Amino acid sequence: MSLHIYDTSTRAIREFVPVEAGRASIYLCGATVQAPPHIGHIRSGVNFDVLRRWMARSGYDVRFCRNVTDIDDKIIRVSAEESVPWFVVAERNQRAFTWAYDTLGCLPPTVEPRATGHVPEMITLMERLIERGHAYASGGDVYFDVQSYADRYGSLSNQKLENMRPAADTDDESCKRDPRDFALWKGAKPGEPTWPTPWGPGRPGWHLECSAMATKYLGPTFDIHGGGIDLIFPHHENEIAQSQAAGDGFAQYWMHNGMLKIGAEKMSKSLGNSLLIPEMVQKVRPVELRYYLAGPHYRSSIEYSEEALLEAAAAYQRIEGFVTRAAEVIHDVDADAPLPQAFADALDDDLGTPQALAVVHEVVREGNVALSRGDKEAVARLLAETQNMLDVLGLDPRSPQWRGAGSDLTPVVDALVAVALEQRKAARERKDYAAADAIRNQLAAAGITVEDTPHGARWELSR
Repeated sequence: MSLHIYDTSTRAIREFVPVEAGRASIYLCGATVQAPPHIGHIRSGVNFDVLRRWMARSGYDVRFCRNVTDIDDKIIRVSAEESVPWFVVAERNQRAFTWAYDTLGCLPPTVEPRATGHVPEMITLMERLIERGHAYASGGDVYFDVQSYADRYGSLSNQKLENMRPAADTDDESCKRDPRDFALWKGAKPGEPTWPTPWGPGRPGWHLECSAMATKYLGPTFDIHGGGIDLIFPHHENEIAQSQAAGDGFAQYWMHNGMLKIGAEKMSKSLGNSLLIPEMVQKVRPVELRYYLAGPHYRSSIEYSEEALLEAAAAYQRIEGFVTRAAEVIHDVDADAPLPQAFADALDDDLGTPQALAVVHEVVREGNVALSRGDKEAVARLLAETQNMLDVLGLDPRSPQWRGAGSDLTPVVDALVAVALEQRKAARERKDYAAADAIRNQLAAAGITVEDTPHGARWELSR
């Protein structure tokens, strides 16, 4: 089976056929950096990181572009409220997003362009649209003329133009030919940042920037455009309209992840119900939070609860426990071992992570049985399968990301705990169990759990 994905534009599962054989191009709508990220934002990053990893594992050379919207109405509003320059707001929050993506194990994008760095490309795109009769300048602004594209506008969101509400994206709608026309460029206002254009100074509209950046880095026609389901309209609808009206093929597949909710409400900064990443990784480890976000199907909504979060953490710990115990018996894992067919089939079926994780847990159960009966050959095979599956999902507990590679204290802690365990072993051998228990209790007080196994004592940081 080859990769099949649900395409929002056709509302059907389609086989993935890349524009260029052997290569896959993905554009993901990234952060609008007016505030730090909550787990709803980072869910999108995790979902598309799994897609990227699976495509790479399937043999594609993947180019992954994730943009940063570093200027818009919300950023300007925060800037005014805090009496700081707009770029201070954008920079600090972009760093918070980067930290969150890194903390949850998302691979760095191939390129991460900022909107403000691509004004020349936006000007060129507007010129093309005006020449083709799909855009017009008015009052210092530039607008997309939806009536000029009426036969196709609304196809992504499955709407008819006559049923659409006004765009309501400017303070003065009187400059528009049609209230549904959307702003490509907003004319200069006092106190706002501006860039020069042939139609006067101003700043980008929200939708224009993504079309300009996507085609610059991925070409006029590319494979996949992704983002949250809340972006289908108006943002992605407008991207399609302005790009295709200008003559670009643009995205061949549209993928949208579901929302993360608290109660009946979508998680958002405006609702005040955000769960920020630094707070979340105090409740569970980052890898466990990644498991929680990657586990449900990407198109489904997640109803957040702390109970569900802790259940996901416990499920990951069961996987981790097998990997840790098996690695004490099997030191060299075959990274080229084939993946279980059921796992590959699950991911090829519209990135079915729930079914893929079910395969992981089944292999782990078999692995624990093999460990209990001392079948090293079976343990080696099942450990390789488990780690290779977890690598695709970004969840391998033995990867540098989750082992804390690069920490200066790691070898020190290893050495100190090894000394303590040797002392405990000696105490047990001379039957001084009180001393052995005291050492174990001291380690526990320091946050280190000791487990006695047939292969000797092993330790890990307490959870």
